[in-house]
Amino acid sequence: IRGGFNVYPREIEEVLMTHPDVSLAAVIGIPHVSHGEEVKAVVIRSEGATITEDELVAWGREQMAGYKYPRIIDFVDALPMTATGKILKRELV
Repeated sequence: IRGGFNVYPREIEEVLMTHPDVSLAAVIGIPHVSHGEEVKAVVIRSEGATITEDELVAWGREQMAGYKYPRIIDFVDALPMTATGKILKRELV
């Protein structure tokens, strides 16, 4: 919940995955003083991609409602996963 609005991580992940420079994305909420929670995306870039955090935030702002797009983006080489391939979001904080 960001600023009183429900934000569904799966919805944001699906939009991020449409960007050609994004290979995989996981979205979580992190504590925020005035909004309650802030939207954070943990992203694996596509091979050879050089997109920056600012560029992806700007792109997200164009694609999603003002309260939904991630303001914080971390780029990683791999996401923590279970043996069945599910992303362990609790380890992404």
